Amino acid sequence: MKKVCVYAICKNEEKFVDRWMDSVSEADSVYVLDTGSFDNTVSKLRERGAIVKSKVFDPWRFDVARNESLEMVPTDTDICVCLDLDEVIEPGWRNKLEDIWKDGTTRLRYNYNWSFDSYGNPAVNFYIEKIHSRNDYVWTHPVHEVLNFKGEKESYITTDLITVNHYPDYNKSRGSYLPLLEMSVKECPDDDRNMHYLGREYMYYGRWNESIDTLIKHLNMKNATWKDERCASMRFIGRCYINLGRYDEARMWFDKAIKEAPYLRDPYVEMAFLEYRLENWNLIEKYCLDALKIEKSTKSYINEPFSWNHTIYDLLSLSYYYRGMYDLALENINKALEMSPDDERLKKNKIFIEDKLK
Repeated sequence: MKKVCVYAICKNEEKFVDRWMDSVSEADSVYVLDTGSFDNTVSKLRERGAIVKSKVFDPWRFDVARNESLEMVPTDTDICVCLDLDEVIEPGWRNKLEDIWKDGTTRLRYNYNWSFDSYGNPAVNFYIEKIHSRNDYVWTHPVHEVLNFKGEKESYITTDLITVNHYPDYNKSRGSYLPLLEMSVKECPDDDRNMHYLGREYMYYGRWNESIDTLIKHLNMKNATWKDERCASMRFIGRCYINLGRYDEARMWFDKAIKEAPYLRDPYVEMAFLEYRLENWNLIEKYCLDALKIEKSTKSYINEPFSWNHTIYDLLSLSYYYRGMYDLALENINKALEMSPDDERLKKNKIFIEDKLK
């Protein structure tokens, strides 16, 4: 029998407490570091049996807070489960974890649903690695923090039997992310992952030229070798050029992204979006059909929901409609509606197509 503990950091998350405590009830004990709640989070957690400590960090860093929360976990713990309060680990996880965990195991890679569509189906799914042995691990980086092993030999096990679902609070600000990412890159300028995240964050803020420069820096780094992430940097550069009205350069970068990772749907769909903007109906068909040749999604945070929902069939329908190919337009709008039956725009488009066929 293993000793299994859950640990977390939190702030102002009283609305998640009961759901979360139900989720982690299979653990031997639960440790939470509250970082300055002014609602009832702390009292509710304690009422439900969590061991809670409060500490305010100034300046704020995620890695420092997570390391402090890990310090709360007794050193004789066999398995630590780091689980945020907006996450839910599916029932039965404790027995599965004990069955999976072998002597010498230090870390588990497991199934993570980062987001869901409006029908409750996973939209972005990948593996995450926040279940680990108690000792020899430390969190690093001010934001988008990662768990680093400091021992002699790290031993992973990967499983699809344990699943964590993420239900974020979209009312929470992520305004601290950009300055923390800038700090992270200054602290570790050779970390390719941080450089990619910083370039992406500039894109989210509409700082197109800074995003382009930063993402090009990422692509030029010697250790930036993961093709999925390189492809994403290229796609984001293309998006920035679209917003700058420089469509030829956008097309060039989307083409680079396709060549970098031809096994991913995402760059083909990004190119199809561009051709839709430019009303190149034939090219929309080409890139959408190329995307559909890829039948299996990789389990990576890089995956875009638009590559696996109704979007491709929606674009194909529009491509055929504007070329007068109404039968094919109807066939594809029906496929789109099979995936998103409540989408009002798709329903209206189907009516337009059917009217043309009449």
